[in-house]
Amino acid sequence: MTARSRRRLATTGTVVGVIAVAVICLFPFYWLINLSLRYGSELSSASVFPEHPTLRNYTSVLHDADFLAALRNSAVVATTTTLLALLVGAPAAYALAKLPLRRKGLILAGVLSVTTFPAIAVAAPLFKLWTDIGLYNTLAGLILPYLVFTLPLAVFILVAFFRDVPDELEEAAALDGLDPWRTFARIVLPLSAPALVTAALLTFIFAWNEFLLAITLTSTPHARTVPAAIAFFTGSIQYEQPLGTIAAASVLISVPLIVLVVIFQRRIVSGLVAGAVKG
Repeated sequence: MTARSRRRLATTGTVVGVIAVAVICLFPFYWLINLSLRYGSELSSASVFPEHPTLRNYTSVLHDADFLAALRNSAVVATTTTLLALLVGAPAAYALAKLPLRRKGLILAGVLSVTTFPAIAVAAPLFKLWTDIGLYNTLAGLILPYLVFTLPLAVFILVAFFRDVPDELEEAAALDGLDPWRTFARIVLPLSAPALVTAALLTFIFAWNEFLLAITLTSTPHARTVPAAIAFFTGSIQYEQPLGTIAAASVLISVPLIVLVVIFQRRIVSGLVAGAVKG
């Protein structure tokens, strides 16, 4: 086999592999859309395409006051969690990456160790604590634990990026009379857009999609986020599973995340690979 034939075979294999991975990843979402366009008895059909596509499920969801309230709650909780994670995480990451602190590695390891605790391990204690202090069934009662779980990831991403910022920039800023924190705010932070976008999106996605704590720490539509609200969808009779409505709601809550990832995909990649390769 010639070198040209081997290259062609390798290219073909790569293309086939990419297509296979794309199909495996996208087919579940396609099937979700497929279900959302069906109604009634057609939901039990296994056909690849809906025979009589309808938007009835979407209309039902968008006229559901509890779902719209949950959508608003999700937006508030996810946005607030993201902003707080960046406001706290960025200065903390800069200190761990650039300032002459003792035992920085130990501190970072301690921060990251928080991510090893499964949410199920803290759900019951939080339920009891939040009930006692009045945070149960409130948006603040969701934002606080979400911040605890997302802050370590934001710090980790930003530390990796800040370590790659040339020391010469900070030295030049020091010669101009800037202290470390003004250097951070005026010079380092504007250069950190890729890492900030990556940390923000991953934090937002976690807070938007989180289910276990959302359903454990809320009890009414007043504070439920979308994942928890979908779990309470009911059919027209007691034992009917409203698959079409659930599918339509799932598609609707996935759209904002897909749009954000598509818009910022290059910055996400830049932020994730920061610190991975040293020049």
